Amino acid sequence: MESEIKEALRKRALGYKVTEETKEYALVKDSEGNEEEKEVKRKETTKHIAPDLTAIKMLLELESDKTEPLTEEEMKKEKMRLIKELIEFEMKNKKDGQVSFFD
Repeated sequence: MESEIKEALRKRALGYKVTEETKEYALVKDSEGNEEEKEVKRKETTKHIAPDLTAIKMLLELESDKTEPLTEEEMKKEKMRLIKELIEFEMKNKKDGQVSFFD
């Protein structure tokens, strides 16, 4: 059931097409003079249902929960990237005369 719900959410997030059929009936007399309802017109239309922003957000949140844990090397790279970013932030703030993150 969970996969059906996710598939419905994915469909709503991506948008989809739906076909609608409209029929018109009229009372028509047969050869004996009896009235009967008969289909006189049929119209089939295909509508495009636009993607739903809320469904997109929910789907992205669900998918982001499936991320695999970082390897030891990926963790080190991310740590170095964050340290570098913090140093650059500190240097910029010192130039601008702003308070340091470590103060």
